[in-house]
Amino acid sequence: MASIVGTQDAAAGQLTLSTSPAAVLFDRDGTLCVDVPYNGDPARVVPMPTAAAALARLRAAGVATATVSNQSGVGRGLISLEQVSAVNRRLDELLGGIGPIFVCPHVPHAGCACRKPRPGLLLAAANHLGVPVAACAVIGDIGADMAAAAAVAARAVLVPTAATRAAQIAAATEVAPDLLAAVDLVLTRPRSAPAPGPAAAQPAPSAARSSRFDRSSRRASQAVGG
Repeated sequence: MASIVGTQDAAAGQLTLSTSPAAVLFDRDGTLCVDVPYNGDPARVVPMPTAAAALARLRAAGVATATVSNQSGVGRGLISLEQVSAVNRRLDELLGGIGPIFVCPHVPHAGCACRKPRPGLLLAAANHLGVPVAACAVIGDIGADMAAAAAVAARAVLVPTAATRAAQIAAATEVAPDLLAAVDLVLTRPRSAPAPGPAAAQPAPSAARSSRFDRSSRRASQAVGG
């Protein structure tokens, strides 16, 4: 398991529709684990109810997973990338493996392409897994997760928490009461074809570009201590 800092050098694949997604991309805080603001302490990691069962269901179905997480505490100087990585490793241990974790360390006003609701982390995760981003499902707890998915025409399922705004729930295309229900939804109910987002229409990355991204991912992973 590696934590990978978000990068802008990734591209979307072409849309394919099937009952099961090519991969499931999870938000971290408030989705896979209880949201502890700017948490840098692995001892404070508490998985969300049904998270372990949801991931086990995906592993049994042979569906790849990754996590895409905004961690502005790094950019704010409140936590380090090493602390983020330590929290990620603990979550990975508790849930039996969650796949690669892609992190945006930037503050909201940085203007980066990786911070959700921008789709950079999703593009990077799909590229790393070798699947079309529009064939992925994104599961998260707030509107930024849903907007990032919409930007690349990926399927989006909202799992609300007490922090989720009513307007975000009303605007969501699909809503599930918990993670296991969300996973069952994307595994068993076909999605309707979405309108292509701006990134979804881009061609698949060339071999040379993929190679550059892989090298960048490895360097980022080492920088985070994953």
